[in-house]
Formats: sequence, C-alpha cells, structure tokens
Amino acid sequence: MSNPVVHITHLNLQYHHKPVLQDLNWIINRHENWLLRGISGSGKTSLAKAIAGQVKVQGSIGISFDPHSTRPAVAHYVANWYQFTDLEGQSNFYYQQRYNKQATETTATVKAELEGYAKKHQLQFSDAQKLVEALGFSALINSTLIQLSSGEHKKLQLVKALWFRPQLLILDQPYNGLDKLSRQHLNSLLEDITEGGTQLILISNDRELPSCLNAFAEIKDGKLEQSSAGAYINVQVEETGKPFPEFLNDSPVSSAESIISMVDVNISYGEKQVLKNINWEVKAGEKWLLQGHNGSGKSTLLSLITGDHPQAYANNFSLFGNKRGSGESIWDIKQRIGLISPELHWYFDPSATVQDCVISGFYDSSGLFCEPGYTKRAQADELIDYFGLSAYKNRLMNQLPLGKQRLAMLGRTIIKNPELLILDEPCQGLDEQQTQYFNSLVDELCKNGTTLIYVGHFESQLPDTIEKRILLENGEVKSVENKLASI
Repeated sequence: MSNPVVHITHLNLQYHHKPVLQDLNWIINRHENWLLRGISGSGKTSLAKAIAGQVKVQGSIGISFDPHSTRPAVAHYVANWYQFTDLEGQSNFYYQQRYNKQATETTATVKAELEGYAKKHQLQFSDAQKLVEALGFSALINSTLIQLSSGEHKKLQLVKALWFRPQLLILDQPYNGLDKLSRQHLNSLLEDITEGGTQLILISNDRELPSCLNAFAEIKDGKLEQSSAGAYINVQVEETGKPFPEFLNDSPVSSAESIISMVDVNISYGEKQVLKNINWEVKAGEKWLLQGHNGSGKSTLLSLITGDHPQAYANNFSLFGNKRGSGESIWDIKQRIGLISPELHWYFDPSATVQDCVISGFYDSSGLFCEPGYTKRAQADELIDYFGLSAYKNRLMNQLPLGKQRLAMLGRTIIKNPELLILDEPCQGLDEQQTQYFNSLVDELCKNGTTLIYVGHFESQLPDTIEKRILLENGEVKSVENKLASI
C-alpha cells in the first residue's frame, strides 16, 4: 500500500465568497516532482499556500514527511511576489526610493540578508555562496535590497529556498524576471536538489522546464486534472469581439523628432559603475526592444528616461527634444510616458480598486487621490471592459490574482495614449494566453505612431511591432540592431 507524501481530499476554498477550489483531490507520491499549470486566477497559488499551511481551507491535507531524511520536514512555499523590509521592519517603500541614498542606508545588504537567514535556519554560509555564483548573483552581494531589480530579487528568493533544501519545495512562478541563462542555471539547480531528496511542485506556464519533472497537472474549474508527461496547454488567442477603444486610436503628438538622445551617459554608485558610455537615440515612432542579462543595467537606463534617477542631470541626455535640467519637472516628463514595470507594480497602492488603478494612469500616481471627472471615468470603464475586467471594476487590487492585477496595471499604462510607451517585462504574472492577448493589443496601439521601448527576455513573448533592438552587457551597449532579421 502506497504512502503518499501529500494526500489532499475534498479540498474547497472560497475567496471573497467566490469558489476557487472545489472538491479538489490530489495525491503526490514519493519521488514525484510535479508541474502545476492553469490560467491566471485558477487557484494555483491558493492550492500551494494551502499545502504550505498558509491559508485555511475546507477538506483534508495530509503530509507525510520522511523521518529518516536529513532535510527539513517542511513544505516550503516560495511566493511569486517578493516582500522585503528595511532595518526597522517596515515595508512601505515608494517607487523612486530605490534611487535615494538615504533609503539604501536603511535597508540590509544581500550579504546581511543571507547571514540572517543562515542564523535563523542554522545553515552554512559557504553553501549559499555556491548558489549565488551559480545564479550569477555574486556581483550584487554587497548591494542593498532596495537597489535590486525584480529579477535580482527573484534570484535572492531562489538562493534561500535552494539553500534551505526542504523535503517539499513549492515554487510559484520561479522564472519571472529571470533572463534565459539564469533560467537554464535554475533548472540545473532544481535537478540537483531533487536528486538529493527534495520533492518539487513547480507552478509555471513556461515551457523551458527542468528534466526532473515527472508528473503534470492543471487546475480547471477548481479541480485538478492530471495530464500525460510533457503535455502543455494549447493556447489560442481568442478575439474579444470588442472594438479597440476609440480614444486610443488618435496618434500621439510628437514633441520632437528625437524622443531620447543619450551621449556618453555614465551612472555610478560610489566606485561601482552601472552604466558606461551609453550612446542611444530613439526617434519618434520607433519600436525598440531593450534586452540584457539580469544586472546588465536595463532598469537603471529606464529610470533615466522616466525621470526617476537623479543622476540624469549630470549627463548629456535629452528627452522629447529638451536637455534634462533645462526647466522641465519630473511630472512634465511623466505626462508624456506610459510605464509599467515589476517594481512599479510592487510599490503601487494595493488598496486601490481596479477602476482607481486604471484612472491613476492619467495622473502618474501610485493610486487615485483626486476626483477624475466623468470623461476620464468613462474612458477607464471602456478600457476595463476591453480587458475583460468589468466584473472586477470595484474590487481592491490586493483581492485579485496577480494576473488580473497586471492587466489593470497595463490599462493604467496606456490610458492616456502616451507619446512614449515603456513596457518593462509587462507580462510578468500573466498566463500564456493573456501574454499573447496583451502583445496583440500593443501591436494595435502602436499602429498610431506611438514610440515603444519593450523589455522582454524571450523572443516568443514579444509583440510583432518591434523593429529595433539594443542589447546591454555589464552596463555597456553590446550591440544595436537597426532591423531585426530574427530575434
């Protein structure tokens, strides 16, 4: 008779009076490593948290750890969303704070964070150093947590989890924010840890996966459906049948022929140089792809364009035809830009409603703090309907699955039909169908002459409208391609 590691029977979970998991059953036997798939909002994260004992459910969850294993008898859940605190235990950061010197002095370094984790779990720091090197994280060991990009925070999460080596490891969207090489290294590390006795539940809709996975399932309509090994969800983008919002069809008025002009731009933090002699021009109407490994300088480069980085004034750098520091305010700049990034999503007001979130794009605020008027509300409602979010319009952002939060943030990004659209990994948290759907929307939006900078690691997840690429490596421009023959 089998002795399963995890035995779930008749599991039920409601979230805000809406059924999420319904009479779900699941048996995980020893030596099984599972891939769990499902569309955004299907209940994957809820199920993972239930197994880890982080949410209350109706039904039975039995876990039988191996009493002879030297690994911790724990179901360790690693969330998609990383939360960190400053040295006083506070987490109420704001978006521009990561470029504030005072903020870096009140948050721990990566090394201090790992040392604290080692003390808490009685681990050897030398074991973490091997993982840090394997994930290409060594150069950031003395960086503060607030300075890290989304991909770098993800690496820190993964270093901790792989270092801890629990008997059952549950990873929720572990590839989000990671470049292609880092994903390959992660897969190798996952294969190593499962060979050593850790069992894995991997929640992901990605296709580049570790070979240790030997069982596959999908959540549909609140129930678990097992599938054959290697089976994938066949994704077809469905037409909405809704017309593109009319107010987004107007071509944005370009204020200059050159939207961005950088000449020998350099950014340093003390002795560490993050950007080195960057030369880049983006002309009105161009569609650019910005790429580079985690830590290559992409986020810093974008922070100059959005007006968030104070060192822009010390460089030969022009936006919308005006040299930075010539009298324009940060809000003058932001009025012309639509932005989404993982970091902006992190710091956004979680208590805003979906409608508030979308409308806030008119004001470039991290929440809605004024009365917008009838026209702006009507345009927001039209966009909310187009994104299929009407049923969630008055729901709080923090009550929604991450994928639907992301769609609301995307609505916020495009609502003012900006002159320059900056999409920094815009599809993080979306399932494959939502990703294809959003990129088709970007293609539609860019037909009107919008200038685009798109950050994405994977060529299969890009809009068709992209025509040029700039590639960063270690803070320098490695290559610029004027025409993308194949990317």
